[in-house]
Amino acid sequence: MNSINYNQTVFLKSFSNTTNIDIKNGIEIPFVGYSNSGKSSAINSLANHKKLARSSKTPGRTQLINFFEVVSNFRIVDLPGYGYSKFSILKKLKSQNILYNYLSKRKQIKGLVLLMDIRHPLKILDQKIINISVKRNIPILILLTKCDKLTTSQKNFQFKIVNKKLIQLLDTFQIEFFSSLKRIGIKKLELKLNFWYKKNIFFE
Repeated sequence: MNSINYNQTVFLKSFSNTTNIDIKNGIEIPFVGYSNSGKSSAINSLANHKKLARSSKTPGRTQLINFFEVVSNFRIVDLPGYGYSKFSILKKLKSQNILYNYLSKRKQIKGLVLLMDIRHPLKILDQKIINISVKRNIPILILLTKCDKLTTSQKNFQFKIVNKKLIQLLDTFQIEFFSSLKRIGIKKLELKLNFWYKKNIFFE
């Protein structure tokens, strides 16, 4: 099978909650993280399209479940960010419920990309996402975003912290440095997505 061309990724549909999702076939890889973790920017960098996923200097703009089709029956999903401090309690809970319901119930999920600001990894809600993935046996790729803001020694220190924590929880996981601005980690993200696609698509 030839390599997937992520530059051909297109917007498919948005949904305000999980009960409205009418997409049944294929496999999905959700991108999950705090509102300032750079989810939308990562998707835009992957697709080499600045405006594919809605991104903003104001965190928390993604409030819908946004589906993007890479190739037929293979989708990446931009989920609502969590933890934005300026949101009301009700708005925070709504976003988190959408997120948890999707991750807990959606059978099409075959892998998960968890984005964490390398300067502030493994916050409380990150660990909740990891726990859901462990419960459902969903493999995880951790992207330590904004890595261009740290020195090599600082990056390695943060990497060790995350690795030490995850090795206690997960049998298999992968951690990569990532920067949308400097395009660090794009190729490794592509390789992992390719692996999940090829591993699962033949069983659909």
